[in-house]
Amino acid sequence: MKKVFLGLLALGLTAQLSAQVVNDGMLPEVEVRATNYKYLNSVDNTEAAVPVKLLEDMVAKFDVKSSEFYEDGNDFYRVYFYIPEGKIVAAYDRDGKILYTIEKFKNVALPDNVASAVAERFPGWSIDKDVYRVNYDVDLGTNKRYKLVLKNGKKTIRVKVDEDGVFL
Repeated sequence: MKKVFLGLLALGLTAQLSAQVVNDGMLPEVEVRATNYKYLNSVDNTEAAVPVKLLEDMVAKFDVKSSEFYEDGNDFYRVYFYIPEGKIVAAYDRDGKILYTIEKFKNVALPDNVASAVAERFPGWSIDKDVYRVNYDVDLGTNKRYKLVLKNGKKTIRVKVDEDGVFL
């Protein structure tokens, strides 16, 4: 009985040794990077395909200053981003701010307004291929266009549509 009592006492004391450490109320430092919020706001499309969003996020989060090719004397950096569905060429200034991008994606899911505009204007036609192009400029804003190849049997036509479904 004595051994059981001492065992329980030892067990009760060891449980308190691993109690939570009290912190001083300070949170760890968090670095907030809001350098390229204009780019993300400008190219933001809630209906954009997943590969498009993935690559645009990579471009916005890229840190020029921590890259291996960064040098203090350079004012301009051009960086290429690739995935199988598309590519982006982004130009950064020495502080990491995006100056412009040239983006091209092939055969990605189309937004509903583009697909419905095509279906309405070309009933019976199907979308065979698509190319999504985005040009962003910090001063001029964003230009988004879709180049589509439509098929109906043996017939094919090419059309251009903007992000709102307006034919160009």
